[in-house]
Amino acid sequence: MNEQTLRCIALDDEPHALKILSAYIEKTPFLSLEKATTSVWEVLDMLKQQNPDILFLDIQMEELTGLQLLDIVKPSCSVILTTAYSEYALKGYEYQVLDYLLKPFSFDRFLKAVSQVERKAEINSKKHQTETPSTIHSDAIFVKGDAKNKYHQIRLDDIMYIEGLKNYVMFICTGQKIITLQNLKDLQALLPVEDFYRIHKSFIINLKYIQQIEGHSVLINGKRLSIGASYRTDFYNRIKTL
Repeated sequence: MNEQTLRCIALDDEPHALKILSAYIEKTPFLSLEKATTSVWEVLDMLKQQNPDILFLDIQMEELTGLQLLDIVKPSCSVILTTAYSEYALKGYEYQVLDYLLKPFSFDRFLKAVSQVERKAEINSKKHQTETPSTIHSDAIFVKGDAKNKYHQIRLDDIMYIEGLKNYVMFICTGQKIITLQNLKDLQALLPVEDFYRIHKSFIINLKYIQQIEGHSVLINGKRLSIGASYRTDFYNRIKTL
C-alpha cells in the first residue's frame, strides 16, 4: 500500500450522504479527510487556495450544481462524482472526471474508485525517486501556481496548448491540467518559437499536437481552438514551413 496519504474534500448537500462518504474516507488507510461540507461556496474558496488530491463532488445541488462548479474552478485534482441520478454519467465524463459513483454505493465500489488515484500517486512517487525535487530539466519551465509559494515544473513536450482565463492561465498537458497566475505574454517569451505558436489572444499551441486545421481553427486533443483574425496570416505562413 502506498505510504502517501491522499487529501480529500467532500461536497454534498445531503448531510446523510456526506456522513456515509466521510465514514468511507476515514476507514480507508491511504485517505485523509480535509473537509466534508454541504457548502458549495466553502469548497470554491478552498479550491482557490489549495488543491486536494481527490474531490468528491455531488452533482445535483440547489445553489450550484457540481458540473457548474467544475466549470468555474477546473480543479487539477482527481474528481469523483457522486449522485443519485444515472442520467448525469455521460455528462460527467465530458469533464474528464476520474469516476462516477451512483448512490447508494457500497464501500467496495468506493474503494475501487479511490484505488485509481492511489495507483497514480504510486507511479508519480516512483518517477520522483529517480529525480531530486530540485532537478530543473533543460526541456522544462517553472511556472507560478494558483496558490501562494506554489510552483510547477512542466516539461515542454507535455504541453499540448495553453489557454488564457482572465487572471489565470491553464496548461493543458498530457495527463493533467495546471492552472497558473502568469499571463500568456510572459509565457510566450519562455517557450521555444520552433514548437509553440500563439494563434489567438487566448491560446498558445504546441504545433506538434495539431490533429487537424480546418477553416479558421485547429483541433488539438479533441478540442477545436479558434485562430484569431490578427494571427491567421502569420500562422498559415508558419504552417507552410513545417
